[in-house]
Amino acid sequence: MADNSTSPGLAWLYYALMTVVAWGVYGVILHKGRGHMPMGPETPHAGLKAFLFVCIAYAIIGIVSAVLLKLRGSNWSFTNQGVSWSFVAGAAGAAGAFTLVLALGAAAPIYKGAAAAAVMPIVFAGAPVINTITAMLLHPPQGGFRSLPVPFLVGCVLAAAGAFMVARFAPSNTGAPIKPHTITAPSPSQPGA
Repeated sequence: MADNSTSPGLAWLYYALMTVVAWGVYGVILHKGRGHMPMGPETPHAGLKAFLFVCIAYAIIGIVSAVLLKLRGSNWSFTNQGVSWSFVAGAAGAAGAFTLVLALGAAAPIYKGAAAAAVMPIVFAGAPVINTITAMLLHPPQGGFRSLPVPFLVGCVLAAAGAFMVARFAPSNTGAPIKPHTITAPSPSQPGA
């Protein structure tokens, strides 16, 4: 008989890894969907058309969660604060998906098919840092912010540096590193410098 005593303690890790996979492919697949929408005069609307189907997918998954609540025998009781915070979380998630579509669309003319390779590292390295700051503001660490371990702070800096490096040096769909448009500063000899 197998010992399952550790599996409940690891359930969070399995779900977290499943989320990593789902969100890891999200931006690339979303950009692919955007690219298959009608282009030409409709190009400015391609991202919004893709986002419409993201919203439909959210609605379908919402229905599945309602079915699961019913199957698990939920009594369907809710609290005002639970509903409010959950709605704000949903709005933040939807706003993030919406601005992600806009970012991919804005990056597409510069990075072509590799737009997701430039955008997603910034999103996925920046979001955990923002998540950590938000979590600490809502639930301050015991001992205050001065008690934060140095390796934690170094990790936040490394996450930001890693995002920059992955986005900056990601290979384009031609195999060459992505070279975004850059703005050059005037030299000291130029007026106004």
